[in-house]
Amino acid sequence: MIRRSSPRPEYDRATAIGYDKAVLHLWGDEESGYVGDRIYVSSGLIHLIEFSLRPRARFTHSEDNRTIFAADEVLHVTEGEMLLVNPETGEAVLAREGESVFFRRDTWHHAVNRSNDRPLRVMELFAPPPSTGASSAYARTQPYLSDWRYGDDRWLGRWPMDRAERENTRSFHLVREPDLLWRVDDPEDDLLVGLVCSTEHLTAGRARLLPGQSSLVRRHGGDLTFVVLSGEIAVFLPDAAEPPSWFELGVGDGFYVPRGARYQLFGHSSRSEVLFGVAPTYLPGEG
Repeated sequence: MIRRSSPRPEYDRATAIGYDKAVLHLWGDEESGYVGDRIYVSSGLIHLIEFSLRPRARFTHSEDNRTIFAADEVLHVTEGEMLLVNPETGEAVLAREGESVFFRRDTWHHAVNRSNDRPLRVMELFAPPPSTGASSAYARTQPYLSDWRYGDDRWLGRWPMDRAERENTRSFHLVREPDLLWRVDDPEDDLLVGLVCSTEHLTAGRARLLPGQSSLVRRHGGDLTFVVLSGEIAVFLPDAAEPPSWFELGVGDGFYVPRGARYQLFGHSSRSEVLFGVAPTYLPGEG
């Protein structure tokens, strides 16, 4: 199957995207494997999808489906166990449920579902987005990788003595809970933010509210999108020109806020958490 351009759902205002409303898209072929995407947002600034693999399935690459892009990416595992491999270097990382992997542009990547009986489900944030030519259009311009490997031989006979050198050369960054960069954007704000990454293209992370807590009214220097990982979240749009101005979201539901638009989050149930991405810049006034 020649890789088809993925659908690009974009919105001209803040919008709730229910899990069952995200756009389904299948890509791949017999050589690369087939992958099912659920596309929440693909604006001119940011791309948010969920991809899934059946037990023991994988995606690799083929001539028509190359997995090297001109974008910074975060992959967050919501179910299962993902082996992510750079087939150019052999570097591999194992990410379990609740963990993220960050990598920068021009990184070849394959993913394997390590489970015998559970699907793999992964949320993916991607910026610059496909609308800028950063995905398959870019991949087709790159030299084809015909020889791959799933082990990095550079460290044989040198491990763990040369761990520090590996840290400085790795392409994948596994981000567990202790690795998040925690912040509160305003001393009066109840929203706790843990960053997975922050680059010139993408700031991504997790944000948490306890039951009954709310954030201050917020805005960003880029497009914001998020998906609810746990609990229930209400979103209030103080400047909505027409109803609705309130939205109720549960696990798996997503949301989009265009650059500069103001919003506020409210937590309902036991601790609520969202996975978010902002592109290109997080702080207002930077974009």
